[in-house]
Amino acid sequence: MSDLHDEPLRAGRRPSIGALVGQLSEQVSTLVRTELELAKAEAAQSAKSIGVAGAAIAGAAVFAFFALGVLVAAAVLGIAEALPAWLAALIVGVALLVIAGIAAGLGAQRMKNQRQPAAAVAGRLKDDLESLKKGFTR
Repeated sequence: MSDLHDEPLRAGRRPSIGALVGQLSEQVSTLVRTELELAKAEAAQSAKSIGVAGAAIAGAAVFAFFALGVLVAAAVLGIAEALPAWLAALIVGVALLVIAGIAAGLGAQRMKNQRQPAAAVAGRLKDDLESLKKGFTR
């Protein structure tokens, strides 16, 4: 740090304003540097945790996919007890296509309703520039 801490104040010597400002500058610089290092470490730890969580979710999705296949097969086998197997498979297949069509339609509708992010940012920047121009002309 600085020599300010090495000099005893009781000896009658007081630090000058320049020395105090220098010490303040040094301490603020150290504080900012330390805070940035802490933020980097926290971000790295958070990224690791998110990676592990993402892997767990991906594993769960794989198992859910296989479970869905087993449930579809069970539905076909269950309906096949009352109808021919080909008709049971056809009924389950059509039902799955209807569900997929509804989900795709809902997704497409939501996408159409979304405003493009680039357009939104460009609009805000344009508004900011106009505000700045108005502020300078006053």
